[in-house]
Amino acid sequence: MSPAATIRAFVPASRRPPAPGGGATPGVRGRLLRSLRYAAPALGGYLAVRLCGLAVLVRLSAATGDGVWRTLAASWDSNWYLGIADHGYTDTLGTRINENNLAFFPLYPLLVKALAAVTPGSRASVGLALAIGCSFIAAWGVFAVGARLYGRRTGTVLTVLWGALPVGIVQWMGYTESPFTALAAWTLYAVLTGRWLWAGTLASLAGLTRPTGIAVAAAVTVAAALAARRSPPGGRWPAVTGGLIAPLGWLAFLGWVGLRVGRLDGYFAVQRLWKNEWDGGRATLLELRQQFLYAGGPPLFLLLVSTVLVLSAVLFVLGVTDRQPLALLLFTGVLLVVVLGSAGVYFPRARFLLPGFPLLLPVARGLAQARRTVTAWVVLGTATLVSSWSGAYMLLVWKGPP
Repeated sequence: MSPAATIRAFVPASRRPPAPGGGATPGVRGRLLRSLRYAAPALGGYLAVRLCGLAVLVRLSAATGDGVWRTLAASWDSNWYLGIADHGYTDTLGTRINENNLAFFPLYPLLVKALAAVTPGSRASVGLALAIGCSFIAAWGVFAVGARLYGRRTGTVLTVLWGALPVGIVQWMGYTESPFTALAAWTLYAVLTGRWLWAGTLASLAGLTRPTGIAVAAAVTVAAALAARRSPPGGRWPAVTGGLIAPLGWLAFLGWVGLRVGRLDGYFAVQRLWKNEWDGGRATLLELRQQFLYAGGPPLFLLLVSTVLVLSAVLFVLGVTDRQPLALLLFTGVLLVVVLGSAGVYFPRARFLLPGFPLLLPVARGLAQARRTVTAWVVLGTATLVSSWSGAYMLLVWKGPP
């Protein structure tokens, strides 16, 4: 595939009418600029939301004495990824709890290492810049999916809502949520537009980024299989190939970990060392019951996480009743099954659901169709303020990882 065709595959077609005096898009550069102009309100709104969150974090960090750069670029999981970029992976399973770096998927630290080799600055700075850059690619992809399904206004509202999630500050940290969301969003857009080879390739890369890459792979593989069944025999190979490619990244890393530690279930053994096993949701339900019914004063951040989990399940049901495209429902459904069904640590689960932007589509559609524009402004403004405050609270007051 030529470079021009590669770029065209990623750029959503604008819904605006052709410019006067010209029918076709004037080359790849012109198509790219037109698509960016089409997405500009969404990207501008996303930038405003995240700058507001950053401003609140800076202001409150001055009072607490915490360094903003270190908090965003080199804390908690960021240090694990930087350690992998610096020293690679361990080659043994071991027995120490919460110490094995094979639990972290490789694409992000490999990109940090590669970019740091050709750019100035520390690897922590490169990792933070990479995450922030990916957040805008993710925001563009979120907009592309929303606009493709329900129009530009809904796509814009969806993008702003995604940026204003309670843990949205993580999008501008040296974490994998932004790269993963970028890959997931453009994968879903490729599925919606029938670009099966791109969908499979991006899903495979998502599978090298986070454990929940299996949700992206499942969405592509099932949707591709159904598309292949509906296609004539001669036109099935793109869907079949894309569906087969989709889970390869995720499976490859799990297989590599197994070979590295010398046991077939190596990756899952590593996860058990992090006290992270799938129990079908029993531990989650017990935690929710404890917080909402029995705890005298549960930590505020845990209440926020619990609220996000409950609302996410409700929004998924609304997405089903709204008859969202199958690929979106598969992605968010498997994501919820993995996150809610885990018996591992509880407090990061709102962050784990951050890539599940299709869950916000019912809200985005409702706000976009509201008769009074002020309603949308009030809701989005309130969400931005809550996100800014909760992000600062999570990083400066809560003593655990985000």
